[in-house]
Amino acid sequence: MQRLLDRATGLFAVWTVLGVGWAWLVPAYFAWVSSTQIAGQSLISVLLGIIMLGMGLTLGVDDFRRVLAMPRGLMTGVALQFTVMPLAGIALALAFGLESGLAVGLVLVACCPGGTASNVVTFLARANLALSVTMTLASTMLAILLTPLLTGWLGGVFIEIDRWSLFRSMVAVVLIPVVLGVALNTVMPRLTRQVARVSPLISVLVIVLIVGSIAGNSRDLILAHAGSLLVAIFALHATGFSLGYVLSGLTGLDLPERRTISIEVGMQNSGLGASLAANPSFAAQFADPMQAALAPVPAAISAVYHVVIGSLLAAVWSRQEVRPSDLPPDAT
Repeated sequence: MQRLLDRATGLFAVWTVLGVGWAWLVPAYFAWVSSTQIAGQSLISVLLGIIMLGMGLTLGVDDFRRVLAMPRGLMTGVALQFTVMPLAGIALALAFGLESGLAVGLVLVACCPGGTASNVVTFLARANLALSVTMTLASTMLAILLTPLLTGWLGGVFIEIDRWSLFRSMVAVVLIPVVLGVALNTVMPRLTRQVARVSPLISVLVIVLIVGSIAGNSRDLILAHAGSLLVAIFALHATGFSLGYVLSGLTGLDLPERRTISIEVGMQNSGLGASLAANPSFAAQFADPMQAALAPVPAAISAVYHVVIGSLLAAVWSRQEVRPSDLPPDAT
């Protein structure tokens, strides 16, 4: 049973493409995700909180201690995560002359942390899974502060960003669910172990619902801006994957670590970006409602791009043997 669940989770790229394709052809099947509210909160925010809760359920105190056990790879990866992608996001938004809604949406998703799907890709690529999980955890926690700050700074080129509102959203949809998940894992480890067996697949399906809903509802907007938008978002992820690999190599990290950092930097938490951009408080910052409607679109397209690129890289890297010369002296 567990093997079947793992295989289904490993096909997340297929589910994402199929889900977005389905939403594109029949938007009505996914429209309810964007329109539904639960206790005054949008369903998208609630669903993202479920993903973060699932992440917390898989974590324990030892996972946080492990952050200190691999300082060089971790610091390099996190530094590249929050420099390469945000700077590439603003540069591409300006270079392609994107409208303010698309530009801010692109910057927002570029300032998000790495997504949990990167852990699956890292495993498939035979890279450093421990570093991947640790980077995802560290970047997610740091993003509670850095995503609002970086988005406010870089996105402020196009509109005035309310950093405090964005910070509150990060606390609500990231910090509280993760902390709750860790607490439950500490208090009820047996129960959470059972839940954690299915939580990765649930996260994949929830992300498909979120991005499918946004892609379906924004179909006409995507078609109207497809040319420059699709190229800009592809260039964003291509830059993250390539510079993550090249720049981490300059620090002397071994090949598995370079592959891991490439994947972590190139794959964003697009579900988080979509949720934040679709939040009514974020949309209210735009004077033009049309631009507010455009803001979540880059994150939805990003979700498709990064899982496809990451899966292709994993397919290539998994077939390439890591030679002794690619490892540090103490690992051979």
